[in-house]
Amino acid sequence: MGRYKKKVHSPLETMALAEKLALLVRPGDVITLEGDLGAGKTHFSKGLAKGIGVKKVVNSPTFTIIKEYEGRFPFYHMDVYRLDEESEEDIGLDEYFYGEGITVVEWASKIAEQLPEERLDITIRHAGEDKRYLLFEPHGEHFEQLCKELAEWE
Repeated sequence: MGRYKKKVHSPLETMALAEKLALLVRPGDVITLEGDLGAGKTHFSKGLAKGIGVKKVVNSPTFTIIKEYEGRFPFYHMDVYRLDEESEEDIGLDEYFYGEGITVVEWASKIAEQLPEERLDITIRHAGEDKRYLLFEPHGEHFEQLCKELAEWE
C-alpha cells in the first residue's frame, strides 16, 4: 500500500480536504487521526462530518470519549486520549468499528490493538503557522483506491 501526502495552508483547507474525502467514504469505514495538540484533528473531523451531511456543531469529544451524529449515515467521533484499558471494553469499540457509520478516532495509537485491519490512518503535522501536512496511510484496497482518488483532486 502506498502513502499519500497533502499540504494545506489553513484550517479551512483542512476542512475542505476532509469534505472531499467524505464523498468517498462508505458505512463501516474507520479513519484514525494522529498529530500534536492543535495540529488540526478536530478541524478535519468537522470537515468530514459536514461532508456526510451532519448538521450539528462537531467539537472534540475529549471528555466524553465518543460523540454520535447523524448525516447520510451515522458519524462516530472518538477521542481516546483519556481512555484507559478498563474503559475500552465498556464502550464497545467493535460496535462502532464494524457498524453502519463512519468512525473517526483521534489519538488512535492509544488503542492500536483494537483497531480494524482495514482503515485509513491520517497523521497531521505542523508545517509552519497554519500550514499542515496530512499523511495518508491506507490499510486495505478500499482505502488505497480512496487515497488515489483523493490524490487526483486539487
